[in-house]
Amino acid sequence: MTQETIIAIGAIFGLLAVTFGAFGAHALKKILSEEQLNSFETGVKYQMYHAIVLLVLGFQLNPNISLDKYIIYSFIIGILLFSFSIYGLVISSAKNKKLKFLGPITPLGGLFLVCGWALLAYKFIV
Repeated sequence: MTQETIIAIGAIFGLLAVTFGAFGAHALKKILSEEQLNSFETGVKYQMYHAIVLLVLGFQLNPNISLDKYIIYSFIIGILLFSFSIYGLVISSAKNKKLKFLGPITPLGGLFLVCGWALLAYKFIV
């Protein structure tokens, strides 16, 4: 993976976060409960925060170094599992067809995000 690819992935996640945020605020607001809308917004916020992190890391890290690669992949996988499982859970439950298998995926995504942060801290502490 190149630095340009990392930056592009961060930009795409940012673009999708804005799009999903607008979708949630306008289209989904009519069909979601307050609790569901809050959950959806949590997914959007975490996605945007970590999209920005990926953009910064794309300029700072060297993807040819193993530790840097693990940091990048932790954030990418974490975003996909955390935010996108929340989107799936919320939208499916709003249609009364809750995809229950997504429930355990959300904390797994959170664990990847935590690992990304821990590896990033380790990189600069050691």
